[in-house]
Amino acid sequence: MSQKIPTRLYLSEDEIPRAWYNLRAVMKDKPDPILHPGTLQPATASDLEPVFCKECVKQELDETTPLIPIPDRLQEFYRAYRPAPLIRAYFLEKALGTPAEIYYKHEGTNTSGSHKLNSAAAQAYYAKEEGLASLTTETGAGQWGSAMAMACAFFGIGLKVFMVKVSSEQKPYRKALIETYGANLIPSPSNTTESGKKILAENPDTGGSLGCAISEAIEVAVKTDKCRYVLGSVLNHVLLHQSIIGEEVKAALDKYGVKPDIIIGCAGGGSNLGGLIAPFMGDKIAGKSNTRFIAVEPASCPSLTRGRFAYDFGDTAKTTPLLRMYTLGSGFIPSANHAGGLRYHGMNSVLSKLYRDGHLEARSEVQTDVFKAAVQFAKIEGILPAPESSHAIKAAIDEALECKRTGEKKVILFGLTGTGYFDMTAYMSYNAGTMGDRIPSDADLERGFATLPDIPQNQHTSP
Repeated sequence: MSQKIPTRLYLSEDEIPRAWYNLRAVMKDKPDPILHPGTLQPATASDLEPVFCKECVKQELDETTPLIPIPDRLQEFYRAYRPAPLIRAYFLEKALGTPAEIYYKHEGTNTSGSHKLNSAAAQAYYAKEEGLASLTTETGAGQWGSAMAMACAFFGIGLKVFMVKVSSEQKPYRKALIETYGANLIPSPSNTTESGKKILAENPDTGGSLGCAISEAIEVAVKTDKCRYVLGSVLNHVLLHQSIIGEEVKAALDKYGVKPDIIIGCAGGGSNLGGLIAPFMGDKIAGKSNTRFIAVEPASCPSLTRGRFAYDFGDTAKTTPLLRMYTLGSGFIPSANHAGGLRYHGMNSVLSKLYRDGHLEARSEVQTDVFKAAVQFAKIEGILPAPESSHAIKAAIDEALECKRTGEKKVILFGLTGTGYFDMTAYMSYNAGTMGDRIPSDADLERGFATLPDIPQNQHTSP
């Protein structure tokens, strides 16, 4: 193996990006616009500002500015944990016997344990600058809730977190961490909101979903003075904030003369994957590279691989603006597996457009195969990965073994978006042999598709 590339590809603090990379600005074919659910016209800033922070709305609608400056105060916060490590997986390469070079960007070194802090800090900062008193949000596996609680504590903003009920039961220590930072956590669906009560009335035994939790969080935000809703994935401004991941990776690889052939990320709502691939995808769109991009999602919630490309609501109660994306329907409730952060019915509109246009590949993996890869990685590389990240690990190992079969020497990069130290219940289940695989049937998916709104083709909709 080459000794020219160190195990850790370092960037200095001075090399942290000073601006986010806006992938939409360099896309030749733009995603379809967000629609107001009442008028079916493109949503305006005035439509969105009652729900979201003003600066986030501005970023959400910006599809022309390639680089958006990161505020100085936020750059100072980022320096507490960035740049995140980029690691050459020499041990994994040797164990697999592959000619491939494998790299991973490790975003789990901050206390929240994941990449989510990149956007949480930005949204809390903008809320403080706007003079807001509190925020509401949802969380699936708890990474976003943890990150948002940390950020709100730092910037002095109140926070109420609606956590998917099954995840709150599986991950009590996530709840403890969120509450340690001063946030109020409520398992969702709950009896504290009208949308939660309605969901429970229709399905009393539900374990919840991100769509349910989003409904409750938005309801509280719009009914509370000086309060707004913040989201940890799916929307474009969140993907924008996560682009710092890909920018750091590209700067480090360029520094050492490395060009990735394959970039892999786990995919739920799409923010970490979008952030990882953003500057590399920009190069591909400009004809400067031929990199392959692979999204890996759970077979239990396969929005890209089995979903429909359609306008849909982002929440179960159907209160959000409409996004054209790959979706299973806002009424789809995934099985209670351990990939909590990936259990979302839809995919970011930018990634959905890239997938539909053939720039992005997608595959789904069953839970037991994902955990087999996670344990293999932990034993070899010494890092216990989050269940979500382990989907990317599974695909990276598969691609490396394909290189072994063909003898091709490719450069494989994947995102290790978080650590698995709050997921020991899942690892205990896998180790005990009690973990199962749950894949929705076609009938299950049809029930979700039945909840899609009837949106006619119009002048705002691309083919």
